[in-house]
Amino acid sequence: MTFRTLPALFSAALLVCASCAAADEAGKPIPAPMADETKAHASGSETAVLSGGCFWGMQGLFEHVKGVRHVVAGYSGGGTATAQYETVSSGTTGNAESVKITFDPAVISYGQILRVFFSVAHDPTEVDRQGPDEGTQYRSDIFFANAEQEKVARAYIGQLERGRIFGAPIATRVDRLSGFYPAETYHQDYLIHHPDSPYIVFNDLPKIAGLKTTYPELYSEKPVTVAAAR
Repeated sequence: MTFRTLPALFSAALLVCASCAAADEAGKPIPAPMADETKAHASGSETAVLSGGCFWGMQGLFEHVKGVRHVVAGYSGGGTATAQYETVSSGTTGNAESVKITFDPAVISYGQILRVFFSVAHDPTEVDRQGPDEGTQYRSDIFFANAEQEKVARAYIGQLERGRIFGAPIATRVDRLSGFYPAETYHQDYLIHHPDSPYIVFNDLPKIAGLKTTYPELYSEKPVTVAAAR
C-alpha cells in the first residue's frame, strides 16, 4: 500500500487485534544489556539508526525517551536515489523505514536505546513485517555507525537469544550504516500531529504507554520534536 488508510471495517478489526497483542508484549520488560557503552566519560551526542516497522510509531516512541534530543523519520539500507516514500513502499529498494535517534550518552546509553527497541518499540521476531505492515521496508534492523555499536548490538541479541526471552528467534538484522535519508516533511512528528488517527491509536500509542509502564525511569512526559530541534 502507498499510504496507511483504513478503508474497511475488516481492516480496522485486524488492527485492533494487532494492537491488543502489541499492548500485551509492551508490558513485558527484558534484561538490560550486559555489554554496553560506558557513560562515565560521555560527552556531546551520539546517534542510533533503527528500523522496526512504521517510522511514525518508532519516532513517536523515542521522542518520549529521556536523554533523546531529537528523532528524525527516514530511510536507511538502500540508496539516496530511491529514498522516497512511494518508492520505498514498493519493498524493492533495500531501504527500510527507519529513525535516526540523537541522544545524550551521559543520560542514556546505546544499550538502553536498544533495550527500548527490543521490548516496547516492535516485535523483533517478525520477519519483514510489523503489525498490519508487510514488506522488507518494515524489517527489524540495527544500522551500526561504528565498531562499538556493532559489538553492543550483536552481544545483546546473543544475550536475549540465550535467555530465550522471546517465543521465537530474533529476526533483527545488524547492518553497517551506509546512509540515512530524512523522510518527507509530512511524515515528521506524524504521531504528534495525528494522535486520533486510527492507525496511530491502534498500533503506536500502546508503545508509548508500554514505555511509561515498563520503564518509567526512561519515560519523559513531554516529547522532543523535529520542529523544536531546527
